[in-house]
Amino acid sequence: MEDRQIISLFFARDEHAIEELAKKYGRLIHQLAGNILRNDSDTEECVNDTYLGVWNSIPPNQPESLISYVCRLAKNISIKRFHYNTAQKRNSNYEVALDELEGVLLSTKDVESEIEAAQLTRDIEQFLESLKQTDRVVFLQRYYFSASYADIANQTGLSEKNVSVKLTRIREKLRKYLKERDYVV
Repeated sequence: MEDRQIISLFFARDEHAIEELAKKYGRLIHQLAGNILRNDSDTEECVNDTYLGVWNSIPPNQPESLISYVCRLAKNISIKRFHYNTAQKRNSNYEVALDELEGVLLSTKDVESEIEAAQLTRDIEQFLESLKQTDRVVFLQRYYFSASYADIANQTGLSEKNVSVKLTRIREKLRKYLKERDYVV
């Protein structure tokens, strides 16, 4: 079923909308939440909360990209659960992935004091578009979907060491790219 049809089901308040959403994007939502949380019961709860969140927010929202909308919602819900679960402990790929990017990007509050977050987003999107497809996949899998090096290696056919080296080089390219655009990194 096409995304527009699924959105129409939500607007009609048809309960089949959630079934169709689960058929089309359920595995992706589960993977996204699972990569952040690394706990099956929390992952399932966040997946279900995502479906409920979509049900409650469409309407009034009418997303242009259903997949982006659903992934953003799933990621936000999973991050909230992650912070709740790890208030005083450090035990997740997600935390490690964020630490890797820490040297490239300042905290949101610091960046917002110098530039608008929207411009930073556009610049990062342009940077990602300039990367080779494999590099873009590796970067997004690690820093958007919070995939482990092993998961990325399995998906791309690269070795874990190669994934690690690629990510190091991409972060360095990103740092250089942002410096050229007068961002403080």
